[in-house]
Amino acid sequence: MVKITVVARDGAESVVEAKEGLSVMLAIRDNGIDELLALCGGCCSCGTCHVYVNEADLPRLPAMLDDENDLLDCSDYRTANSRLSCQLTIGPELDGLRVQIAPED
Repeated sequence: MVKITVVARDGAESVVEAKEGLSVMLAIRDNGIDELLALCGGCCSCGTCHVYVNEADLPRLPAMLDDENDLLDCSDYRTANSRLSCQLTIGPELDGLRVQIAPED
């Protein structure tokens, strides 16, 4: 199991365990953190699973694809650390990942 630290909008931190192969989005939702809407269920079509990735963790992530980039461009809260959690697949390289749930658009 991989451990991920999730910071809620109010600053509360939770460490969740996730199975390899799942998305970060599913790991967050499966562990009872419900402020991540993820309305499309992980199809990369809504942008409601927007998170900020800890800057030190960015090099461990796969490159962003065009669909994800386009959806993030629609957010008023996009930063250099923005990613869609549905596009981040959990593997051993993400153990210790830290993400913060972005404000809702």
